[in-house]
Amino acid sequence: MKARKSSLSRYVLLFFTAALLIGAYFAWRPLKAIYFSGVPAQLENKYVCIPTGSTFEQVVAILRSGGFIRDEADFRWLAEKMNYKKDIMRAGRFEVRPGWTNRQLIQHLRTGEQAPVKVILNNERLPEDVASKVSQFIEADSLSLIRTFSDQAFLDEIGYTYETLIAAFIPNTYEMYWNTDARAFVKRMLKEHDAFWNKNNRHLKARNLGLSETEVYVLASIVERETNDNGEKPVIAGVYLNRLRIGMKLQADPTSVFATRDFTTRRVTEYHTTYDSPYNTYVYKGLPPGPISMASITSIDAVLNPQKHDYLYFCARPDESGTHVFAETFAAHKVNADRFQTYVRQRRN
Repeated sequence: MKARKSSLSRYVLLFFTAALLIGAYFAWRPLKAIYFSGVPAQLENKYVCIPTGSTFEQVVAILRSGGFIRDEADFRWLAEKMNYKKDIMRAGRFEVRPGWTNRQLIQHLRTGEQAPVKVILNNERLPEDVASKVSQFIEADSLSLIRTFSDQAFLDEIGYTYETLIAAFIPNTYEMYWNTDARAFVKRMLKEHDAFWNKNNRHLKARNLGLSETEVYVLASIVERETNDNGEKPVIAGVYLNRLRIGMKLQADPTSVFATRDFTTRRVTEYHTTYDSPYNTYVYKGLPPGPISMASITSIDAVLNPQKHDYLYFCARPDESGTHVFAETFAAHKVNADRFQTYVRQRRN
């Protein structure tokens, strides 16, 4: 009888132990999924980018490959319990903090703020260069940007042509969301463009010069390519404005280089100056049909605030300064040019 009772007690104990273990397992699973698994304590990259139109499976794949989740099964289990799998996946760039729980990660991807990116524009020459540069920072790829830059209906809508579009871009560093598309990028640039021209009486200064904003930018792009010395930019701007005023050809070397697209050349030759292109100011009077590159703010302001003088000519100074000497007459300019050529020959020898 005692043996029978002892055996029964063991069975009861085993039953309750098994029940306790099973209960503990089912209790531990949600606790583990919610609180104890999640984002690793150390991350190589703290930012995750979710492309527009992503599915839940694609998001999981991105999180897995980026090392943002320790236990995919736990993440999936909790995502289902929180109905995240049924959501439309939010696109964007999100900061993920080391050690977050799965719950915190899911809540952040669902409702958290995006981490903006910094888009840097500085000295790009062509719309294609802008597309290549910008696509490094936002979701829009270079092809979609180029298509937008070339979309005539869109360009008509915003008041630009493909040739003048660069004038809409003011070089600077801009914060925007990673999931910005091509059109949204251009419209943001137009907003920044308008804000720029509304400051410091720039609109009024352009009108007083008899130039549109785009024409100022075109001339500024030439000044930009003529010198790296900010101090002499207003002087060079004054030279070109004097030439425009009297109907003289600008004869700007950077425009002939742009016309030939020979951007690696270190010396302007007759090939460049005689090349037939509306951009070549040795061949055609007036301004080119569009900017020859982005123009820095210092170059734009140099055109808007030119130094007043009677110079019509300038050439490189015969030294290592990278600056120029200026002249009012061609005869004086010829003397300066001969000095520079002598300096070049002496350096070669």
